[in-house]
Amino acid sequence: MASATQAKMPLLDHFRELRKRVLRSAIAVLVAFGGGWHFYNPIITTLAKPVCDLKAAQQSGAASCGALYISGVLGPLDLQIKVALLAGVIVSAPFWLYQLWAFIAPALHRKEKRTSILFVVAATPFFAIGATLGYVILPVAIKALFGFTPNSINNLIRFDDYLDFVLRLILLVGLAFELPIFLLTFNLIGFLRGKTILRPWRIWVFGIFLVVAAFSPTADPLSMVLLSAPLVVLYFMAGGIALLVDKRRDRRAGKVETGATSIDAPAPINE
Repeated sequence: MASATQAKMPLLDHFRELRKRVLRSAIAVLVAFGGGWHFYNPIITTLAKPVCDLKAAQQSGAASCGALYISGVLGPLDLQIKVALLAGVIVSAPFWLYQLWAFIAPALHRKEKRTSILFVVAATPFFAIGATLGYVILPVAIKALFGFTPNSINNLIRFDDYLDFVLRLILLVGLAFELPIFLLTFNLIGFLRGKTILRPWRIWVFGIFLVVAAFSPTADPLSMVLLSAPLVVLYFMAGGIALLVDKRRDRRAGKVETGATSIDAPAPINE
């Protein structure tokens, strides 16, 4: 980590830096919001597939699509704004995650900043993998939740509630998959050791299941296990890689220390 003199920054400068990062993130979200607004119909037809084939219903001119419905005068407008905004947050996630990391980076040495490029490079594919997993799990979650509907009762679903549920699930899983990236990056810059990561593994596993249960839109055990299991595996993988990095770092530090303090054996004095 940087020394106290290098890392020292007035509180007002911290707020200015935070404001700059938040402003850039907001601009990125707004730009992605425009894309979400433009591609609104393809987005909703894709996300509605687990419940009904909205695209086929639109092409056939059907008056309804499964159990989905929209209510209220402002309902259609609210729905489009919500979908475009959440889609913008998801699409721009790699950028505002980078801004989050860039807010932390000034406290690092130049070498540590180069190492932190790993975070920027790996954040995007891991977020994409998590978001894809959330979408793949979606039909399982929908089927499990619909299974609680009593017989002979129609389950009508507000389309805006359904899409909010779907986009929240995708965003949550995408962000959760950033956990190993944060852990490994902190390990590479020397902030966390592998033993520190893995020692409280029971707390980590319990915390992963607790967070998934608290913030996941689904409440069924099957979806919770399908979401939590990959995160637990990634956590242990990150800890294992961190142990290997620590071992290599300690070996290198031991060689440097031995070479710096080695003293030649005293030569005998001939009388």
